[in-house]
Amino acid sequence: MNREQDNLQALGHKSNIPDTYAPEVLETFENRHPERDYWVQLNCPEFTTLCPITGQPDFAEIKILYIPDVQMVESKSLKLYLFSFRNHGDFHEDCVNIIMNDLVKLMDPRYIEVVGLFVPRGGISIHPFANYGRPGTKYEALAEHRMTNYKL
Repeated sequence: MNREQDNLQALGHKSNIPDTYAPEVLETFENRHPERDYWVQLNCPEFTTLCPITGQPDFAEIKILYIPDVQMVESKSLKLYLFSFRNHGDFHEDCVNIIMNDLVKLMDPRYIEVVGLFVPRGGISIHPFANYGRPGTKYEALAEHRMTNYKL
């Protein structure tokens, strides 16, 4: 293992899946190409959370798309983090915004967006979208443009 991998707790180790919301399991590694913009897309097709009112499970695909700066999210830690929502009760819109806020805090990306494609319940599907672009940069304008022109 190299020095970068020595600092990672989840990668290469037995998974201890948290039974409650656990942003502390998120880990980063250094972006090896910070000199350029590029997209990273992460999909979690088996996201599960609980309705905060009924306690019934809600299922979704969570899509995360970001332009990294110095730090990137390590995928196994992201998987464990997303699994930590399984016993967590929040509305669909809250889950998407919590995920985005946690990832902004963790990585300080240039740009990020999170979409939740929730399975219909009661005949209605909900697909919340949240995004962030670093203030005072072209990424803030990108966030405004993507929000204004967002189509599901």
